[in-house]
Amino acid sequence: MCQNGFFEPLIERISRRIKQESGTKKQRIRILDAGCGEGSLLSGIREKVSPHTANGLLSVGVDISKEGILAASKAYSDSIWCVADLAKCPFANQQFDFILNTLSPSNYSEFNRMLANDGTVIKVIPEKNYLKEVREVFYGHTPRREYSNEGTVKHFADHFDLLDMEHVRYRVALDRALIGHLVRMTPLSWGATEERLQKMLDMDSAKITVELTILIGKTFA
Repeated sequence: MCQNGFFEPLIERISRRIKQESGTKKQRIRILDAGCGEGSLLSGIREKVSPHTANGLLSVGVDISKEGILAASKAYSDSIWCVADLAKCPFANQQFDFILNTLSPSNYSEFNRMLANDGTVIKVIPEKNYLKEVREVFYGHTPRREYSNEGTVKHFADHFDLLDMEHVRYRVALDRALIGHLVRMTPLSWGATEERLQKMLDMDSAKITVELTILIGKTFA
C-alpha cells in the first residue's frame, strides 16, 4: 500500500515537520521508526529529509514482526532494521532526535528513555473517518463502525508535552488488487465476518478516506 502511494501525503507532512524541527542542527539526525512494519514509510521519509541535512541521517526501524523486518531489510538498504519488542528496545539512552510511531502500539517509557535532549516524538493516530468506507462494509450500523481517539490523545499528553496536532485528510482511489492489499493490511478486518470481507474483496474499485492526526510531543522539562 505504501509503495503505491497510499500514505504519500502523510509521508510528505511528517518529512516537512522533521525538516522544520531539525532547523540548523549540525550533527547527524537520528530517527527511530518504532513499529516500522515493512519499512516503506521510514524509507519514504528518509528520501525526503536526507538531502536537507548537513551531516547525514541515521534511520533505524524496529518491529516485533520478523517477516516485516526481513521485507524491510531486503527492500531498503539505507536504514538499520531490527526485530525487537517496543517494551525492551535494544538501544542506549537518549539516542534519537526523532521517534516515529505510526498507527501502531507505543511504549512511552521506552520512548522517553531513548529520546535525546530536545528530541521529538511524532505519533500518527486514526481520526473518526479513517477508512470509513471499509468500516461501513465490515460493520454496517454496529458500534464498531464508530471510532474516537480522545483516549489516545490524552494518554500521549500524559507522557509528553503535546506541542501540536496536525490534521491530514485525503481520499485514495483503489483498484481491485489494492483493495485486497488494504483488507489484508488493516486490523479492521480481524472482527469482520467472512461474508463482509468477501463483499469488500469483490469490489472492482473504491475511493477510500484517509483521515489522520499527527501528534507532536517532547519530553517534559
